[in-house]
Amino acid sequence: MTAFNQIILAIILFLLLSQCGSSNSTREEDIQAIKAMSNARAKAFNEGNAAEIARHFTEDASLMAPGKPTQNGPEAVQAYYQSIFDEYDTELESGYEEVKVDGDLAYGRGFAKVTLHPKNGGAPIRSTSKYLNILERQQDGSWKTTHDIWNGNEE
Repeated sequence: MTAFNQIILAIILFLLLSQCGSSNSTREEDIQAIKAMSNARAKAFNEGNAAEIARHFTEDASLMAPGKPTQNGPEAVQAYYQSIFDEYDTELESGYEEVKVDGDLAYGRGFAKVTLHPKNGGAPIRSTSKYLNILERQQDGSWKTTHDIWNGNEE
């Protein structure tokens, strides 16, 4: 192999290796952005703000709550959460335990602890659950939820 070929090969290897490193840092940034979006949704839940929750869903999103028909699109997501907020003051502790990113798609697996305080009085309702979100990078670089499904840990 000539010295020129060795230099070309070294440049190609350098470029390939530098791309590998940059995609990892971008992936970390994506994971942090996804976690920040999830935290914003949780904050909106605690504030009883259904419109803010729905803002984090794509136009063709599916919300699959236990024992309920699938809610499609942000308007249906907003209506679902508003029906909860109309009856309850809410407390949510949640977070992702795992987030994986592959190009413009990602998934997050997490936990949730919910307490619902009936506005008309009565004992609070407490539940815990596990959930899975599928997310898609938007044209502006932000992440939105395409699918949200969960089920309870209680029997």
